[in-house]
Amino acid sequence: MNENEVEIIKGIANQLRIHSIRATTAAGSGHPSSCLSAADLVAALFFGHMRYDPKDPCYHNNDRFILSKGHAAPLLYAALAETGLFPVEDLLKLRQFGHALEGHPTPRSPFVDVATGSLGQGLSVGVGMALAARMDKLDFRTYVLLGDGECAEGAVWEAAALAGYYKLNNLVALVDVNRLGQSQPTALGHHLEIYQERFAAFGWRTEEIEGHDVDEILEVLAAVGLGDQPLVILARTLKGGGVSFLQDKEGWHGKPLSAEEAERAIAELEPSARSGRDCSIPAPVRVPVSETVAPTFPALGYKLGDLVATREAYGNALARIGSVDSRIVVLDCDTKNSTYSERFLKKFPERFVECFIAEQNMVGAATGFAARGKIPFASTFAAFFSRAYDQIRVGAISGANLKLAGSHVGVSIGEDGPSQMGLEDLAMMRAASGSVVLYPSDAVSAERLVEEAARHRGLCYLRTSRPKTPVIYDNAELFPIGGAKVLRQAEGDKATVVAAGVTLTEALKAADALKQEGLGITVVDAYSVKPLARDVILQAARKTNSLVITVEDHYPEGGLGDAVAGELSTEGVRVHKLAVRELPRSGQPHELLAASGIDAAAIVAAVRARLAP
Repeated sequence: MNENEVEIIKGIANQLRIHSIRATTAAGSGHPSSCLSAADLVAALFFGHMRYDPKDPCYHNNDRFILSKGHAAPLLYAALAETGLFPVEDLLKLRQFGHALEGHPTPRSPFVDVATGSLGQGLSVGVGMALAARMDKLDFRTYVLLGDGECAEGAVWEAAALAGYYKLNNLVALVDVNRLGQSQPTALGHHLEIYQERFAAFGWRTEEIEGHDVDEILEVLAAVGLGDQPLVILARTLKGGGVSFLQDKEGWHGKPLSAEEAERAIAELEPSARSGRDCSIPAPVRVPVSETVAPTFPALGYKLGDLVATREAYGNALARIGSVDSRIVVLDCDTKNSTYSERFLKKFPERFVECFIAEQNMVGAATGFAARGKIPFASTFAAFFSRAYDQIRVGAISGANLKLAGSHVGVSIGEDGPSQMGLEDLAMMRAASGSVVLYPSDAVSAERLVEEAARHRGLCYLRTSRPKTPVIYDNAELFPIGGAKVLRQAEGDKATVVAAGVTLTEALKAADALKQEGLGITVVDAYSVKPLARDVILQAARKTNSLVITVEDHYPEGGLGDAVAGELSTEGVRVHKLAVRELPRSGQPHELLAASGIDAAAIVAAVRARLAP
C-alpha cells in the first residue's frame, strides 16, 4: 500500500476507537480499552485486506472474521457500521434490550457467525471454517482475533495443534498482545517470543509485529496464504492504545469512560479520524452456489430380534445417509472404532476429521463447520462431552446446527468403571438452550433418529449404548422428534413404565414377568427425552391410576425421570424414579444394572411395591 492508503487506515482505526468509546459510554458498560488496543488490526483487516461483500455479509465465499476476544464487540460493530452494513447511529444502542448489538457478539448481528466472549473458543471455530473451505474448494480465508489473556485456555492450544496438523494455510490468527488482563497483567506480558515459540511448536508460521504500526500490519497481511502452514500474527499492543490517559494503564478493563473522560479521549483521536464508508473493499471471488435438495435416505435392512448395539447403528446410519447428503461431515476424538463413526470414514474419508483426544476443540470445530452450512456429527464417549460443555453451551447460544453423539452411557458399559460411564449427559444436554435430546433403544430407532437429527436445524444430542440390544421395531417405523412409542398396553394395566435405551429392554422383560403373575404394565419408549412426548405419557398414566415408574441408566438428577416428573407435575401423576443413585464400580453389565436397581427384577419389585396394599 502507498503512504496515503496507510494514513487512511490509521484514520479509520481512530474512528473505530471513537465509536467504541461513544457506544460504551452511552451504554454505561463495556470494554473500551480492549477495543482500543485492537483497533489498528481490525481497521487493516476490514478496510485494507479482507475480501468480502459488505452488502452481502452471508455470501458463502466471503473471508470470515471471528472475534474470539468477544468483549471487544463494540470494535467489531464499529467496523461493520463503517462498511455501511447498518447506520452508525445504531452503535449508541449497544447493550440495549431488544437490539442486535449485544454485550458480546451473537449471530443476531450481521456478519457474526458464532457467539463469542467465553474466551478460548474462537480459534477452534476458525479451524472448522478453514476445514470447510478446504472441503468445498473455496478460497475464503478465516481470520480469528484473540486476546493474549485467553491464550491461557487449553482449548486454544488444542485448536493450534489441529490446525498445524492439517496445515491450514487458509487460517490466520491475530493475537492482540496488550499485556493487561482483567484483574492484573497477563502471565507472559509483552514477551512475544514465548507466544512465538509455542505456536511454532504446533507447526504455525509466526510473525511478530508492532500492533499499532499500520504499515507493518498491512505488510504482514499481504503475505497471508504463503506456504502450507497456518499463520499467527503476534501483535504487541497497548491496552487503551491511542488515548494518552488510558493506554497501558491497569484498572480500565471492562470500565466505560464517563462523559467527561470520553470527551477528552475523543478530542485526542478526532483530528486524525476518518470514515471508512468510501473505502474500496476487496471483493470475494464469485463462485456458484450448489442447490440443496432434501435427500431421500436409503432403506434399512435389520431383522426383528437381531442383536445390534445402538452405537453400531449410529455408525451404520452415518455411512448410509452420508451417501445422499454431501453436507454431512463427521468428527471424532480417537474413539471412532468405539463410536463406530469409522464406518463413515471408510466410505467418505474426505469428509471425516480426526480431532484426536481434544473434545473442546472438536465441538468448537463442529460449530465452525455448521456456520459454513455443513451438518456436523461429532462423536465421543458421552462422559467426555462434559469437558466440552462450555463449547456446547456457546454453540447453543450461536444457534449452531450441531449434532453430538455420546456413546458408552451408563453403568451398562460394564467393566471399564465409573470414569468412563456417561451418567450426567442427559441432564447436561437437556439444559442446553434449544437442544433436542434423543435416546434410541434399538438399531432401527437409532438409525431413524440419526436421520431426524440430520433434518433438524439446531443442536441435537444422540445417546447411544455399548451393549447389543434386540431389534424390536420394523424397518419402516418412524421416530419423529417429540414422539414416544407405547410398546405394551392392555386394559387393566396397573402401572406405566417409561424407559429408553437399555432400560427399555429391561422394562419389556419386566412386563413379561409380571404378566405371568397376572399384573399388566404399560411400557413406553421415551426415545425423545427433549422434547418429551408429554401427551403420550400422560394418556398412558391416566389409564394406569396415574402411576408412572421411570427407569434410566443415568443419575436421577436431570435425567429421564426428572423430565417426566417435570412435565406431569401439575397433572396429579405419581412419578417414581429408578436411576443410578450410588457411585458405580467395575463389573459386568448385568451385575451393574442389578446393583443400581434398574434391571428387570428391580422394575418388577418397584411395581409390586407400588401396588402393595
